[in-house]
Amino acid sequence: MPTRNSAARSIGSAMVAGLARLRSPFARGAARRRNQDEFFAELLRQLARMTEEVRRANLIQEYRIAMEQMDRTMDDPSLADARSTLGGISEAKRRQMIFANRQYASLLLSYRIGTFDWRELLGHLRILCRNSLFAEYWDRTGEHRRSLPADSVERRVGEAVDTIMEELADDPDEWWVVGHLGEPPCP
Repeated sequence: MPTRNSAARSIGSAMVAGLARLRSPFARGAARRRNQDEFFAELLRQLARMTEEVRRANLIQEYRIAMEQMDRTMDDPSLADARSTLGGISEAKRRQMIFANRQYASLLLSYRIGTFDWRELLGHLRILCRNSLFAEYWDRTGEHRRSLPADSVERRVGEAVDTIMEELADDPDEWWVVGHLGEPPCP
């Protein structure tokens, strides 16, 4: 019997060793797959960051083009008629309205590219809304904002300005606390 047990042990040991050898490539394969998965996950994160940077660069470029057009309309009154939809105002008032639009657009861009967070944007808007020329611009351009998609950032920021304007009308002495709105729109 001792020979039989030692033979069985030899066979058992050989089988265990054989199974270990069989598992070894699978274990290495699993580790290799894990490494590949980690590599691809990191690659996707980097691609997402690059995509966001390209989106921000495009926003900045679009803003730059719009501001160049506004500058040209402010410099050349004959172009202002083509750019502005506000009727019945003097050339000087039109320039002021274009400049007010430019100030608002600058704040909106700063929020959209991440320079300001929602609270900082509201703080800047509270100050801007205290300006009577901006308030007039905002009132005259209400119809423009109604055409924006309900889920757009610009529409949501416009609604925040509307709230600030309403609260300022109710209590102008408390200007620094008006416009406390909930969740910010995604830039």
